Amino acid sequence: MGRFDFLYKMDLQHRAVTVYIYLADRANRAGECWPAIPTIARELKLSQSTVRRALQDLRKVELLETEQRYRVKGGKSSLLFRLKKI
Repeated sequence: MGRFDFLYKMDLQHRAVTVYIYLADRANRAGECWPAIPTIARELKLSQSTVRRALQDLRKVELLETEQRYRVKGGKSSLLFRLKKI
């Protein structure tokens, strides 16, 4: 059984599968990572809007939680992505 077999069996758009695998590759042992959306888009050769739709797809099926991170002076930073344990 492969690491992502559960993912391939789900009825997900290709964009969501691609982004999930990307995030899993970047995640630490706790299942967390924080790449910027433009970085994800550039590295996967997708548009930023496609990445945002994929993230929405993953949140909808509860495979992903996101949390806004903030800089010390209060400005927004990249999102914290937390992959759900299956």
